[in-house]
Amino acid sequence: MNPYLAEFIGTGLLLLLGSGVVANMLLPHTKGSGGGIMEISTAWALAVFVGVVVAGPHSGAHLNPAVTIGLGITGQFDWAMAPGYILSQISGAMVGVGLAWLMYKDHYEAETDPGIIAAPFGTGPAIRNIKLNFLSELLGTFVLILVILYNSGVKLGDATETPIGMGSLGAIPVAFLVWVIGLSLGGTTGYAINPARDFGPRLMHQLLPIKGKGPTDWSYAWIPILGPITGAALAAGFYLVAGG
Repeated sequence: MNPYLAEFIGTGLLLLLGSGVVANMLLPHTKGSGGGIMEISTAWALAVFVGVVVAGPHSGAHLNPAVTIGLGITGQFDWAMAPGYILSQISGAMVGVGLAWLMYKDHYEAETDPGIIAAPFGTGPAIRNIKLNFLSELLGTFVLILVILYNSGVKLGDATETPIGMGSLGAIPVAFLVWVIGLSLGGTTGYAINPARDFGPRLMHQLLPIKGKGPTDWSYAWIPILGPITGAALAAGFYLVAGG
């Protein structure tokens, strides 16, 4: 499979299942209505597992611009491929969340709270504190990227190798990694730790004809973009300085 297509499909599956679990837990009259952080964090972890299984052999299963950037900084990924990877990730996220919205359309229309309607599309803070919200996204992504860098296990400098990333960790370990980040560090902002995971779905919230939706809250959107990118850069810097 073409690596860009693999990133598109893998990220699409990630968001279909990730957005789907938030919709299932929060929207009215679903079979899962009333669930909480354990169900949501577990499903997101398993959604990563699914995306990695599909995309890993073909693209390294970055599924996240922060992963692509972190690997690029450490010299473990070709920067020339990065724009295509990131565009594929954002596009896949948009399609995935759009399919989740279509599946739960009746339940969206039964909800009157714009905040709940927006929740499956993008992250938002439990308490709005810009500095701490930014730190939350930075720290969660720092942990994610640092573990990926120290466990990639791919030989560098060999152009025949699959581009390294989440897929080189193995699907089960990376699922546990995302799971523990969600349970431990996800309570403040909903742990985007992935610019594509937030930007693509947030854009779909803006574009889709969703009954009763409120503003898309673009004033917050820079945090789940720049926070993860900063965390990825710091993790990559630490890895290089520490002699990874």
